[in-house]
This record gives sequence, C-alpha cells and structure tokens, in this order.
Amino acid sequence: MTQSAPPAASAPSGNGSGNPPIPAPAPAPFQPLIRPLPDLAAWTARFRDMEIPVLASTAEQLELWRANEDAVDAHLLGEFLSKDPLMTLKLLAHAASQRSSRLLTDTETVTAALVLMGITPFFKAFGVQPTVEQRLADRPDAFAGMQRVLHRAERAARFALGFAAHRADPDAAIVHSAALLHDFSEMLLWCDAPDLALEIQRRQEADPALRSVAAQRAVLNVELGDLEQALMRAWHLPELLAHIVDDKKVHDPQVRSVMLAVRLARHTAQSWENPAVPDDLIEIGELMSLSPAHTLKLVHEVDGVV
Repeated sequence: MTQSAPPAASAPSGNGSGNPPIPAPAPAPFQPLIRPLPDLAAWTARFRDMEIPVLASTAEQLELWRANEDAVDAHLLGEFLSKDPLMTLKLLAHAASQRSSRLLTDTETVTAALVLMGITPFFKAFGVQPTVEQRLADRPDAFAGMQRVLHRAERAARFALGFAAHRADPDAAIVHSAALLHDFSEMLLWCDAPDLALEIQRRQEADPALRSVAAQRAVLNVELGDLEQALMRAWHLPELLAHIVDDKKVHDPQVRSVMLAVRLARHTAQSWENPAVPDDLIEIGELMSLSPAHTLKLVHEVDGVV
C-alpha cells in the first residue's frame, strides 16, 4: 500500500540567477471509480495501491503532535490511532512492510507497531494525511454512507472487546482491531467508488431480503469479504488478524466474537427493536455461556444504553 510521503521540500529558489521559486505541481484531482472492475485481482490491485485517506480528526491531531513529538509516546498515540480504522489499516500495513525477517512474531496491534517503529520514524513515514472529508467533500450522500460504516465499526469493536473481556481472551486487543477492521473494504469502496457503494445501498433498500454478498457480486463482480482477505494477504497483515476477520472460520470463538459483534452493531444501527436482535442475543449468550437476559444487560452496558 502506498504510504503518504513527508511533506515535499520547498522547490529551490530559482537557478541562482534571482528567478522566483518554481512552485511544486498541484496533486492530481481525485478520480472516483465509476464502473466495476472485472474480477478480484483487479479490485485487489486497485485498492492495494490507492492512497488511503484517514479521518480529519486523526490528520489534525497528528499535525499537532508532529510539532511537538515529546508530548506523545507510543501508548498515547496508539490509543488515539486505534479509534480510526483506516489509519489503523495504514499503520499495520506499513509495519508489515518493514518487518524484519529476524522478528518471529507479527506486530498485531497499533501500539505494538509504534513501539517497534519509534515515534520519530512514524512521523517521518506518515506525512500530512489526506482525509475522508476532503475526498468526499462534494459527495454528501457518500459521506453519509461512509459515516454509517465507521459508526458501525466503532460499535462492533466495543462489542467485540466486551465479549473478549468476558471470555478472558488473551488476544482481546487483536479481537478489538479485527472488529474495527472487519468492513474496511466497504470503507475503501465508499472512498474510491462512491457511486458503486450507493448502488449496493439502493438495491438493498429496495429489497430488504437481498443479502449483502449477493448485492456486492451483482454490482462489483466480487464479494467484499473476499476482497478484504486478498488485500490482507497482499499487505502481509498479521495472520492472526486476518484469521479473526474471516467470517468463513465460523467455529473459532474469536471469529464468532467479531462476527456476532459486527452483526449486532449492524442490526442495532437504527434501533434495538430490530427483529433480528433476539436471535443475535441467543448466539452471543451461547458464546459466553449467558442467558439472553444477561447477554442483553452486558451488551447494553458495553454500548452505553441506560
């Protein structure tokens, strides 16, 4: 994945003859993808090489800290960045690309990646970041769709962390990251091909019985889950993280924690009265050996529902 370069150095002041500085060329305007690509390989190549934007709040805070690196350490920076799924994705992919063959384990969390990298090298590797808000400034419909996915991811990560903590899972931090990143390919789609993302949304709104994967195949020629796994392999993301994100490994308790957290976040995005919620609570209760009533109490506490 292409990382943001540090801010370009100023152009030299002329050629020594007093000429004014030559301005740096303006970046090329964003050209959204408006037609589906033919297959998984084409989609993987497109997203693998795209410049991924991050949330504006992330970009702004990074610039404040860049001006005073002594004010931040790996744990503070990691806690902040791990709230942004796209920045989390960029950082883990960068850490994987820099991983030494001498290391026996992957850097599976944002904080671990920052500890290994160091604060100054992090700021050198990640210059001023492009933002989702800039990318979708003239597409309020697409930005609203992106916001829904981001909000769902944040809630799913909280649910998954709550499930992992209840189960005393030693990989709770990785389970949290997996839930946060579970739908990252959908986020990239909203950023890079908003018209196609909106078409999927339109079809599902017109036919509530239409499954997400069927709509994705019809519009994109691929399923986003398959694209996600292909990208994680292309970026050499940690194997454990890729495993936990894979819904097809449904019998693994960590995978189920993430899958059920994402499902609950999706079903309760508008209201806890969704008719699918009781079935979600039964499955979550089976995972954690709790009754549906106690499961509801737990998930309400995690979600901040009074």
